[in-house]
Amino acid sequence: MHGLEQFKSEGYAIVRGLLPLDVRRRMLEVARAHLAAAIAPIEYEADIQYPGAPASRDAPGGRTVRRLLQAYARDSVFRDWATSHAVRVRLLPFLGPRIELSQAHHNCVMTKDPGHSSLTNWHRDIRYWAFERPELVSLWLALGPERLENGCLLVLPGTHAMDFGPQQLDAAHFLRTDVEQNSDILAKKVAVELDPGDVLFFHCRLFHAAGQNQTPDTKYSVVYTYHAADNRPVPGSRSAALPDVPLENARA
Repeated sequence: MHGLEQFKSEGYAIVRGLLPLDVRRRMLEVARAHLAAAIAPIEYEADIQYPGAPASRDAPGGRTVRRLLQAYARDSVFRDWATSHAVRVRLLPFLGPRIELSQAHHNCVMTKDPGHSSLTNWHRDIRYWAFERPELVSLWLALGPERLENGCLLVLPGTHAMDFGPQQLDAAHFLRTDVEQNSDILAKKVAVELDPGDVLFFHCRLFHAAGQNQTPDTKYSVVYTYHAADNRPVPGSRSAALPDVPLENARA
């Protein structure tokens, strides 16, 4: 299935080998250096309290990093690629010619640690974003191999186009796995296994989840979120907390 057709019908699409090797090596170099030096801003696993996370920053594994925040501002390698022609032309079919990068959401290096990584239950990113329209696209870039055993993303195809009642969601708007109404949807889950340099594009309304890292190596992923320039964040909301970055007009 063509990428655009798959995105429209299933809510996600994969582009293989989009990131050049030299750029990937530089991103990994910067990410590892910032992780080792604990360069802020950082989100720790203990801060989020997802299943499997340390109980507090003072507990064993409490200083395990979940995300290096503000990737765009950390180094030119993240900044340049986030606004590159290679990215712009692939967002063009989804968002139109005037595209902006959100610095307020994602915009991070995900660091899934082998010792104290948490698992993420089924959720839609739009549940805590505030834009005029729920039409944003996230880009998930694999800096290393992403497999089931190291906690790759899982997606529920087609859920970006579905409406869900309150009985299907818990109080935090995670998709419930204990109700019969969701069983057929959950049975269609897909593991998005990626090779280094592969990119997953997915809709902000797509339900997705991730497991824990059961391997001895940290998994690194870069994640950005984009929206059409005329889809404005709600003033005063978290989505408007940082300035968006316009991408130049893209032509295929």
